[in-house]
Amino acid sequence: MIEQYSFGHIGIDGKEYTSDIIIVAGKVHSWWRKQGHAVGPEDLDVIVDESPEVLVVGTGAHGFMKVLDKTREFLENKGITLIVKKTGEAVTVFNTLTGKKAAAFHLTC
Repeated sequence: MIEQYSFGHIGIDGKEYTSDIIIVAGKVHSWWRKQGHAVGPEDLDVIVDESPEVLVVGTGAHGFMKVLDKTREFLENKGITLIVKKTGEAVTVFNTLTGKKAAAFHLTC
């Protein structure tokens, strides 16, 4: 459960993270993207390996990070529902979802 999010910080199960993260299968992973503010299919390997039903992507406090069209198609072909929101909204959505879910959060811009 995500307890709090503010610009550059996210709190999960009593631990604070200050860099971008992925949450999948109940584990938190650091997240680096090859193109910085663009999410490509290759940036989601750890998520796809776990085959979640839903992936919530937080695009930053101001929504500057983009999910590429090829990534949307890739996830659709894998049967993964994609939800893309600014990170504050994405945290709220993630916390309300049940089932096999994953998240990828950009914590800053």
